[in-house]
Amino acid sequence: MTSATEETATLGLRERKRIATSRSIQHAVLELSRDKGLDNVTVDEISRRADVSPRTFFNYFSSKEAAVLGDSPFSLPPAEVEAFVNAGPGTPVFDGLLDIMRAIADTDSQDYDMHQLRKLVIRDYPHLLVQRITSMREFEIDLTAVVGRRLAADARGTDSGSEIPDQQQLDERARLIALVAIAAMRHAWARWAESPDGQTMSTLLTRSFRELQTLL
Repeated sequence: MTSATEETATLGLRERKRIATSRSIQHAVLELSRDKGLDNVTVDEISRRADVSPRTFFNYFSSKEAAVLGDSPFSLPPAEVEAFVNAGPGTPVFDGLLDIMRAIADTDSQDYDMHQLRKLVIRDYPHLLVQRITSMREFEIDLTAVVGRRLAADARGTDSGSEIPDQQQLDERARLIALVAIAAMRHAWARWAESPDGQTMSTLLTRSFRELQTLL
């Protein structure tokens, strides 16, 4: 009988293998696209370079374009989102948003060389840049909804004698907070991507959010 510890270890190993395979495929398509141009690259070539089968390739990505873009860097981490929404009115909103941003960064800023290579390839294919921008817009919408949930929960948790903002006020405030948080994230991301000095994205995010709070 397999113990819970063994099952957890097995799941951890599988997840590490999944991440490694995904990164191998992404490196392969980006290197080939840099050298030959994406239009001249086939899935078979990518698979050979990544040492996987074409079937495995399609288990991870729907197309070579999807592999160039990689996994979305803007997926909200469920655990951090729930912790943020339920943190309570006594916890600063931007502290919780920083936790969410750091969790996102942990999944997409581990490979600086791949990040730079992806930026180089996408620059030559405007339709991929549009897709990247679209995913950022979708992230803005999702983050605004999460902030809205938090503001609504905080409003319900205030004293009964306090005036609770109406839905329109909550929505407008949520969007403003989300946009400000995204600006802080982009500030940290730009510093990491353009002039790396050995600092992690988590450290740079913390610095950007702390600086932001001095301006509010």
